Amino acid sequence: MKKYFKKIWPVAAVVGLFLAVGVSMTTVFAEEVAEIVTPTGFQAILTIIPLVLVLVLLFMKVDMIIAGLISAVLAMIIGKISIADANAEVLQAIPTMLTITVPIINSAVAMAVFKAGSYTAALEWVKRLTKGKAEYVSAFIVLLAAAATYMSGVGGGSAMVIAPLAFAAVGAVPELIAGMSIAIAASFTTSPASLETSIVNQLSGIEIPTYVSAMRPYWALFVVIGIVLAFYGTKRRKIGFKEAEDKEYVTMKNNELIVYTIPAIFLLFAVIGGPVINNLLDLPIFTPINYMIVTLFLIFVCTKSTLNEAFSSVVDGSSYILTRLFQVGIFLGFINIIAKTGTFGVMANFAASAPTALLVPATVLVGFAIGVPAGAYVGSVLTLILPIAISLGFSPLAIGFVTMGVGMGSQVSFVNITIQALGSGFRLQTLDIIKGNAKWVGAATVLLILISFMA
Repeated sequence: MKKYFKKIWPVAAVVGLFLAVGVSMTTVFAEEVAEIVTPTGFQAILTIIPLVLVLVLLFMKVDMIIAGLISAVLAMIIGKISIADANAEVLQAIPTMLTITVPIINSAVAMAVFKAGSYTAALEWVKRLTKGKAEYVSAFIVLLAAAATYMSGVGGGSAMVIAPLAFAAVGAVPELIAGMSIAIAASFTTSPASLETSIVNQLSGIEIPTYVSAMRPYWALFVVIGIVLAFYGTKRRKIGFKEAEDKEYVTMKNNELIVYTIPAIFLLFAVIGGPVINNLLDLPIFTPINYMIVTLFLIFVCTKSTLNEAFSSVVDGSSYILTRLFQVGIFLGFINIIAKTGTFGVMANFAASAPTALLVPATVLVGFAIGVPAGAYVGSVLTLILPIAISLGFSPLAIGFVTMGVGMGSQVSFVNITIQALGSGFRLQTLDIIKGNAKWVGAATVLLILISFMA
């Protein structure tokens, strides 16, 4: 009977909620998005319930889509949202996620490089160079992730390239993953090339060089924190290099290993240095398609893979990230339904009601809180929270702290592309990544709040 109940209750809950929606829609028509205002009083409290519910269900290990569906249907009842509007939100969210082409391409190429043995050869070479001190490699990996993200402006794409390297080297070390997350969040929210910086510029009118210059010391601080955390975690756990699955690389000479690593080195260079070279020459030389093709030809030239194998491995390598993005797209559609009730507006207005001395820290905290459930697109969250900060007269530095706070929140978000990329690279479930990140990213956010209060 218990087993039967466990199978039936989710279905009954969803059906019941849908019936409730149907009844409620017979008396009151749903408001258009443009007509929805931020609720106040008891209604404001009600709009927070679906958001809390989805987080509770996720941490109870309920499937992401089921958790989103139940919470979204509850939000439809509270916000009197029609089934037609809800359907439109979900159908719009799915293709939106699948248009994140750079991480998809980087994922596919990175998996092709990995399959060809370039990462394995590189790690064997680094192992010999460092005499088995894996903690130094962990620290370097975080620095690499930060540099790639800062120069490209894309956290998920950088993580997808570098995470397999880290996993093959030392495995899924929680502190290494958290260190990468902290460094990546600090990087894409302060990068001169990122969408987030562009949104800061568009909404506030602050020049990009001014914003980047103001935030550079704090970017460096959190990158250093990520590096130290990765080094500490790897050393404390006394982790050495993982044994190579293929003993072929152990018997290779150093010059042979270096040749094998050329595709990986080129790919990392393209992701990290490509944007800089493109800007210097004012030519789109290192575009995703260009460096994908060059990398695949390098795989053919430098490894034992045939040309057919190199190109077909790209398709195989894209399967995981595409599946995840489809899943996340459905879930994001449910989050957007919740957003239509005004719940994020309620959270943003909460910051505006804080005492003057606590306005900036409170807004940073709210930015973090909104970034947790809605961190798929940090840029979208910023369009909600930054107008509050701008209307309160925040300085470029204060706006940067709020932006970074949203970025930190995204690193414990089930729908964030960087988290999905880390899960793919480290072969872990999303929940495991978030659980490992929660303590360290939370601590980094507390530090950010303290800095925002003092600065």
